[in-house]
Amino acid sequence: MKLYLDNCCFNRPYDSQTTNKIIMETNAKLRVQDEIRTGKHELANSYMLEYENEQNPNEMKKQTIRAFQKQYSTQYVPFELRESLIAKIDEISRYNIHYKDATHVACAIYAKCDYLLTTDARLQQRYRGDEIRIVNPVEFVQLETKNEETEKP
Repeated sequence: MKLYLDNCCFNRPYDSQTTNKIIMETNAKLRVQDEIRTGKHELANSYMLEYENEQNPNEMKKQTIRAFQKQYSTQYVPFELRESLIAKIDEISRYNIHYKDATHVACAIYAKCDYLLTTDARLQQRYRGDEIRIVNPVEFVQLETKNEETEKP
């Protein structure tokens, strides 16, 4: 399965772990990250992910995320493709989704990802397209577990 994790998903483990929601999202994101490391899932990356990560003022977080993306991404959507993504970004923006988020969705669709994982509830709620499923990492792990259980003989 090919996944695209947006910037808020990559940064969830660095957030203050003060609520059950954040702790659950962190644990789910770390599980998905381990599954990417072991080759269970593919990871797509994009110019927008790199751009947002470079805005992070915390050098350690920035470098850690950059290193993971560089090592484990099997596909990259470069800035040079931005012009060909504009129509899709505009279409997604019509759902009242911010430009950067719409760009993430467009890049994930371009990369033919099965899922875009995000901790941004607003993005999940507003996207109404059918080209990709946008889910929270906890929801993704639950779906994955359910699928594994139904596949058992």
